[in-house]
Amino acid sequence: MKATELSIPGAWEFVPQQYPDDRGTFLVWYDATVFADVLGFTLDVAQANHSVSRRDVVRGVHWADVPPGQGKYVYCPRGAVLDVVVDLRVGSPTFGRHETVRLDPVEHRALYLSEGLGHAFVSLADDSVLCYLCSTGYNPGREHVVNALDPDLALPLPADRPLVRSARDTDGPGLAELAAAGRLPSYEQCQQHYRELRSRHRTR
Repeated sequence: MKATELSIPGAWEFVPQQYPDDRGTFLVWYDATVFADVLGFTLDVAQANHSVSRRDVVRGVHWADVPPGQGKYVYCPRGAVLDVVVDLRVGSPTFGRHETVRLDPVEHRALYLSEGLGHAFVSLADDSVLCYLCSTGYNPGREHVVNALDPDLALPLPADRPLVRSARDTDGPGLAELAAAGRLPSYEQCQQHYRELRSRHRTR
């Protein structure tokens, strides 16, 4: 498995090796040893999510309060999605920037988003499936949304056809509003959280 950190620190792309034969294909889409080698800690999976979306559905941008936040390892076994990472960590050198990765069952790429990073995706095909391994369980009081259509984010979402979003995502505030209200995660708090994860891993 090949692991590459994206231009936004804390976001990693994982590309598994595939083993095709006349029966089909075998691959490992998550490897705890590889993950720990590159991140310096293990992913403690508290919850595994499975979402199905029709074409043009947009979910996000979502994030959770740090600490503890919610790290996400996402994988698309059916259909295709354009997965989006947004740096919401105030004080980060890449604050407000985004990066996209196409996830599909061709390359079988997976994406890890550290706590404090925003996550969104647009479904590029009907019945696209996205599976999430999450470091913490769902906690509605600590989970938030940034409007994916905020012009300050300028996310590369389709502009030639209607997008399908939940009422919560549609009504979400913009980045500037959240920053002014002090509601975004702190880069230093996130860095401290990552250091604690690595320290706990070393003492196990």
